Amino acid sequence: MTAKISISITNEHAALLQDAVKSGDYASSSEVVREALREWRSRRMIGQLWDEGIASGRAEGVTMTDIKAEARRRQGL
Repeated sequence: MTAKISISITNEHAALLQDAVKSGDYASSSEVVREALREWRSRRMIGQLWDEGIASGRAEGVTMTDIKAEARRRQGL
């Protein structure tokens, strides 16, 4: 499902969109914008998770070695 919207962008941004399509990396300007929005959403989510982690305070009794070992265990390494 898609929705059509109209936006205004600077000439510089328009040139970036056109260059991305001309390079063959994208089939359309819409693809460029969709990817940019996905990356923007990911950065926001990472920022929110970072802020939550900072706000939760220090983990008592857990070292970086413990965290790495747990990550390796979860990955099956």
